[in-house]
Amino acid sequence: MKVTINDVAKYAGVSIKTVSRVTNKEPSVKQATIDKVNQAIKALNYQPNVAARNLASTSSYVIGFIYDNPNAYYVIDMQNGILSACKDRGFELLIHPCNAKSDAICEELTAMVKHSRLAGLVLTPPMSEDPNILKALDDINANYVRIIAGEMVENDNGLSVLIDDKHGAVEITQHLINLGHKDIGFLSGDHQHESTKERLQGFKQAIENHDLKVNDNWILDGKYSFESGVEGANKLIAMKNRPSAIVACNDEIAAGALFAARLAGLDIPKDLSIVGFEDSPFSRQTWPKLTTVHQPNVQIAQIATQLLIDKHKSQQTETVKIFTPTPVFRDSSSAPQHR
Repeated sequence: MKVTINDVAKYAGVSIKTVSRVTNKEPSVKQATIDKVNQAIKALNYQPNVAARNLASTSSYVIGFIYDNPNAYYVIDMQNGILSACKDRGFELLIHPCNAKSDAICEELTAMVKHSRLAGLVLTPPMSEDPNILKALDDINANYVRIIAGEMVENDNGLSVLIDDKHGAVEITQHLINLGHKDIGFLSGDHQHESTKERLQGFKQAIENHDLKVNDNWILDGKYSFESGVEGANKLIAMKNRPSAIVACNDEIAAGALFAARLAGLDIPKDLSIVGFEDSPFSRQTWPKLTTVHQPNVQIAQIATQLLIDKHKSQQTETVKIFTPTPVFRDSSSAPQHR
């Protein structure tokens, strides 16, 4: 026979409302009461019905994760961070992959918010940076938090978690310059993502800070994929005056560039230094392992979800969090060799 909330309340000697407050992790419940209810839940092996709780309550206990990103490692990190925060606060997670380029993306997301009775949405790039999507969500008073690239948010009263990609790109390019590199190429990601623009700006800033020349021929458009890294590196390697180092817009691109360089018979890092961005598993699965920029995606997603839930429960104290990526030095970068 299925255990109900009534059974838990009777076992713990409290009201049904008290059990509900404990399972929903509401504030101002005495610790002794929390312990008593949790003991009853454990003893009876009670499993709260989230769907029923959503229907019975005026408040929702489901967070939606919206993404359009080909990088599975990024998606998994985000999912784990959001799920950790949800479990800690008594919420459930609804995962919704989508096509950010779809003409119907705004209608798709607003319909999902309405039909699923979501407490809020965690938006990742490029949806979090799309003004049309944000306006559509604002029009239905949806609760959401944006994970975006940048140093600051202007004229925005919403929730945002910023990643200072520009700073990270300055630091990783500075590392190559400190090693003695003057001829440095850049392999871009999708321009639909603000992170691409921020990382390119940081790359250029580091070059210009040392009175070096930015060679536009060595800055190649691409996508956030291994194949794009292969294609871009092949183009750079084939140039008569090729760069001695490459900054890739993420680790997947960098891994592709490293693969192409080794197939071309180049020694990494003696003949060509290659660095990435994000510190994903790609950076540790290559040979040699990639010098990169650490971006704590699990923690970023966890903090974003906590901000969202706090706002939903009217416990909001902060609206913006900023993360600054930091370099991780491994074996794919070294001083340039005479060519």
